[in-house]
Amino acid sequence: MLDKIKVIAFDADDTLWVNETFFRKAEEEFCELVSDYLPKEEANKLLFEVEMQNLGLYGYGIKPFTLSLIEAAIKITNGNMNMQLVEKLIAKGKQMLQEPVELLDGIEETLEHLSKKYRLVMATKGDLLDQERKLIKSGLENYFHHIEIVSDKTEKQYQKLVKHLDINESEFLMVGNSLKSDILPVLNIGAHAFHIPFHTTWAHEVHNGTIDHPNFRSLTNSKELLQYL
Repeated sequence: MLDKIKVIAFDADDTLWVNETFFRKAEEEFCELVSDYLPKEEANKLLFEVEMQNLGLYGYGIKPFTLSLIEAAIKITNGNMNMQLVEKLIAKGKQMLQEPVELLDGIEETLEHLSKKYRLVMATKGDLLDQERKLIKSGLENYFHHIEIVSDKTEKQYQKLVKHLDINESEFLMVGNSLKSDILPVLNIGAHAFHIPFHTTWAHEVHNGTIDHPNFRSLTNSKELLQYL
């Protein structure tokens, strides 16, 4: 069935380059900043709740995360936090936006090899400006035929992408680290999906069930793609 593949789409964050690590570090620093008001575990739980409440309004990315940091701090301190704390949280967001792009091991070699045979697409969600910035800084831009940055990854969005690419679902393969965003909706539309786990996953993206599907493969790194394609 894989011999029908014409287009391979790659998720960006934690599939092409490191991303989630910066968020986990920021969460730890946030909990430390508000430790006089609330224990770490409770502060982290409240921050996640605020992020989930804001997801429909702000979407995904560092800027929405920064706004949630500030809102969570307001809740934790009952509105009594000083401006220095606000400044520190804003500075943390800006720092995250300026972090260097660290490619995952073997990804560039894999893209170079696959681009000779397939049309490659970067399909990711998040903030448009930030994702475009990371793509340019990564040096991977020239490997991709098309760039798709959406507010969320749903079956409808994937169907729209497949239609835009003028292919059938059976000719589309998605590669990503999130079972919830990169794998399940793709399998549900009849396309192929390869999962490459990252060592840390945001709680919102966790899927605890098993996947038994003929179009699904679970790999340990991007180089293993070349064993199938």
